[in-house]
Amino acid sequence: MKKIILFWMALFGTLAVQAENYAYLTFEMTDGAKASVAVSSLTLTISDNTLTAGSQTFILSNLSKMYFSSSDETTTGIEEITNATLDEATEIYDLKGHKVSKDQMRKGVYIVKTNSRTYKMIVR
Repeated sequence: MKKIILFWMALFGTLAVQAENYAYLTFEMTDGAKASVAVSSLTLTISDNTLTAGSQTFILSNLSKMYFSSSDETTTGIEEITNATLDEATEIYDLKGHKVSKDQMRKGVYIVKTNSRTYKMIVR
């Protein structure tokens, strides 16, 4: 456990020197979700298998990576329903979470992911 704590302390010490121009420390989870914490007056605490950064708490095994960023990259959810085309779609899911192809889509609501965003789509 001491080795892990020393590793994290060394890592954060190194990153702090490089973080001068960045306002956020962003954590990416294994499921792709992101959470950003402001670096001003940032306090990091590791206890058992959890990392506390400011007011955010993370389970260490769920963290994929962390990096400094100039903007808040917190995942906020799907905000709109659109009638956009499916030309840019990289993944399509029904509301049960099943991945479907364009030709499998019937009447209903779908979650459509593209390279730049994720949105809800209604097929009528």
